[in-house]
Amino acid sequence: MKNLFKKLLVAAAVLYFPAQAMAWGTNGHRITGQIAYSYLTPKARAAIKAILGNESLALAGNWADFERSNPDYKFTETWHYVNLDKGYTLPEIKAYLAQDTVTDAYTKLNFLMGELKKKTLNKDQKFFALHMLIHLIEDIHQPMHTAHSFDKGGNDVKVTWFNNPTNLHTIWDSQLIDFQQMSFTEYATEINHTTAAQRAAWQKAPIAQWLYESNVICQDIYAYSKDGDKVSPYNYNYKFISVVNQRLLQGGVRLAGVLNEIFG
Repeated sequence: MKNLFKKLLVAAAVLYFPAQAMAWGTNGHRITGQIAYSYLTPKARAAIKAILGNESLALAGNWADFERSNPDYKFTETWHYVNLDKGYTLPEIKAYLAQDTVTDAYTKLNFLMGELKKKTLNKDQKFFALHMLIHLIEDIHQPMHTAHSFDKGGNDVKVTWFNNPTNLHTIWDSQLIDFQQMSFTEYATEINHTTAAQRAAWQKAPIAQWLYESNVICQDIYAYSKDGDKVSPYNYNYKFISVVNQRLLQGGVRLAGVLNEIFG
């Protein structure tokens, strides 16, 4: 396992994708992680604690974004999203992903899941792989992380929110969630209501399906707000908050499913 991630460094240096901002703000990641923890098996909880120590699953989801400012982790910049420049059908997305895009969230998620399942990583490699896995599953449930490359995932779609300049990506990262004025624990408790059938269906769906769901929502987001728009937070909240909540919930349920498969 020596130099396990060396080839990833090389690949990331070769290919360039436009940089995008964080997916889900700190609260979005924490909400998703908090929900995921509620569905972990005791065995998975113990295995994850052995890697994370006193760090909670809710807080671990932000590590990858915090470390993006660290030059040692610059090679992970493009891991957080999949650029989809139009609305795709599910078969089209599967065909696109099958091309092996090397440095995007889909490729890296599959890689990290495979490595963690081998159970041969050393302590530092487990720490890195688990943090990145948690984060990327949460990321791709934020619809703007399947957005257009030519506007940097909606970062270049400039709008106003309460008359303050912002962009579509930031609204979905944090502003809609912050608009609810709840702590991440309160928020997770508020939306964490699922049936066993829902959880089974969501967890059974392949990663390509997760990306397809985000891409469908992304097209609706682009259609609703254009560059230069003055967004009404109240109208925007009315239209999209149920979508935000479902993506946070689905991300948490699916994260738990993956972690239980690996560790539980």
